[in-house]
Amino acid sequence: MESGRNVYAAILAGGSGTRMGNPEKPKQFLMLGSKPIIAHTVEKFCAEGVFERVLVLCPESWIQKTQDLLRRYCPDCCQDVAVIAGGSTRNDTVRNAISYLCENHAVDDSSIIVTHDAVRPFVSHRIIEENIQAAIDCGACDTVVPATDTIVQSADGKVISSIPDRSQLYQGQTPQSFKLLELKALMESLLPDEEAVLTDACKIYTLRGKAVALVRGDVSNMKITYPQDLRVATALMGGCRA
Repeated sequence: MESGRNVYAAILAGGSGTRMGNPEKPKQFLMLGSKPIIAHTVEKFCAEGVFERVLVLCPESWIQKTQDLLRRYCPDCCQDVAVIAGGSTRNDTVRNAISYLCENHAVDDSSIIVTHDAVRPFVSHRIIEENIQAAIDCGACDTVVPATDTIVQSADGKVISSIPDRSQLYQGQTPQSFKLLELKALMESLLPDEEAVLTDACKIYTLRGKAVALVRGDVSNMKITYPQDLRVATALMGGCRA
């Protein structure tokens, strides 16, 4: 992997706990083994040693709590981490990360931002490293795994409209990584109707006809969303320690 570039991480921790059955506590703050989920994720990025700054973007009301948790569970990371407020949507949260970095760091055309879900604590060193390199080489990348189930499309939710060729389909994970200033410019170019259909930052590139490289993900790089996911993650954590 190339070196000598400004590389930043943005850990997106703005989700709620509704689908986990705990609306008062965002799911990224639930315990996984001996630490909150978010602490495991932050540690993965700090351990890389390549990030000039690791941002954690969480609900504004949780900033102090997040800072306290990180000081308690991963104190060695704190000097590299900044906790700031996320936005009302995923893309607004990414915008907040970009604004913070542009205001507080000497970003340039070679700067890379690696964005990652706080609730994917099993991301590997290989995935992070390949994301950075793919963003350097291509400008943008998405972490994916091949679709293993047949995907059925239905326009009305009642009958099948089409069954796409599974060999061309992938399931998206994170990280998603970009040349920071190019992503900033593309986000600023969005029209209101384009903004309304965005699900993530990679779609901005597809709307503008720009290439997004694929990085091979891993089924273990799971997103903890539902109670059953937490049970699986707890089992995986036990396996990692075995």
